[in-house]
Amino acid sequence: MKAAQFFQFGAMALSVTFFASCSKDDAPAKPTIVSTTSANIDADVAGTNKFTLFSLAENKVIPNSDSATTKWDIGFRATTIIVNGGTSGPGNGAAQVLAGVYNDLNTAPEAGYVTDGTTKAITGWYNYNMETHVISPVTGKFIVLKTATGKYAKLEITSYYKDAPAAPSVTSVSRFYHFRFVLQANGTRNFK
Repeated sequence: MKAAQFFQFGAMALSVTFFASCSKDDAPAKPTIVSTTSANIDADVAGTNKFTLFSLAENKVIPNSDSATTKWDIGFRATTIIVNGGTSGPGNGAAQVLAGVYNDLNTAPEAGYVTDGTTKAITGWYNYNMETHVISPVTGKFIVLKTATGKYAKLEITSYYKDAPAAPSVTSVSRFYHFRFVLQANGTRNFK
């Protein structure tokens, strides 16, 4: 009889331990994907012919003294955008411009990425109006890129003007990027 009771007690203890270890509190947390907005990123307003280097992971401008490192992912100079890869930097950066709805892209494409070379990987993101001399991001176009360290991000430029006026004019101060982005820091291609 004592052996049967011992067995029952042992089975109950094992069951309690198993169910306690499967509680929701102990489940690994699902990573949160955060959309980040950056505003008034100076893209060589002073005309120095230098790129403003930007880290998506840190959401900040990186000094040009770090241009030969993987501390930056994307760079801006007037309407030219570079990625940290190919001829523009030592990283694994590559990009492509996609047409569609930014919010609808839940997974970065597997292929189609281009590194900077004789031509830059990021082109065709804006329109220039010859009458008003205004540069406007093309509606429905956004950038998907691999960062310098091989992570995936999607980025949409929302304005090219200081403080992002709703209707920029020839007198609006240009070369100030506003954009939103989502960085998938865990190395997958998923944005949801």
